[in-house]
Amino acid sequence: MSTQETNIEELVRQLAARLTEKGWMLATAESCTGGMIAAACTDLAGSSQWFERGFVTYSNEAKTEMLGVPAELIAKHGAVSEEVVRAMAEGAIRHSRAQVSIAVTGIAGPSGGSAEKPVGTVWVGWYCSGALQAMHMHLNGSRSAIRATTVVSSLNVLIDKICLESAI
Repeated sequence: MSTQETNIEELVRQLAARLTEKGWMLATAESCTGGMIAAACTDLAGSSQWFERGFVTYSNEAKTEMLGVPAELIAKHGAVSEEVVRAMAEGAIRHSRAQVSIAVTGIAGPSGGSAEKPVGTVWVGWYCSGALQAMHMHLNGSRSAIRATTVVSSLNVLIDKICLESAI
């Protein structure tokens, strides 16, 4: 097992403990990671206690059909944008029984980037306790490295910025 796999496993264990402690469920909405966050979560035995469902919405149509992201929003801002990742995170909540969601959209490469949105551009959005937030990352490396780093960053967001907030 690689160091990164061990790290992901430990992050999932921490997330599971926080969500279970609160009695909350998680839903994921993934584009560039293609379900890797959901897979990491469900690799842990007993995840049905805190993992509600995952949406893999790789195409723009899937984002609209499965999560309710307005097609006009995608057309105006692009699939890889703060506006769309926020709508994905909100849509995961609306279309599930979860209290917490994480959403990711990005350009993992090696092609598909532009001057405005180069390869490695990733948006992560999350919803918890009525708060909808997002962060932008620019990652370097291969396609697999960008996707793996997105998974680790997403798990860290859930642990550090959501599950440990004293206001929750």
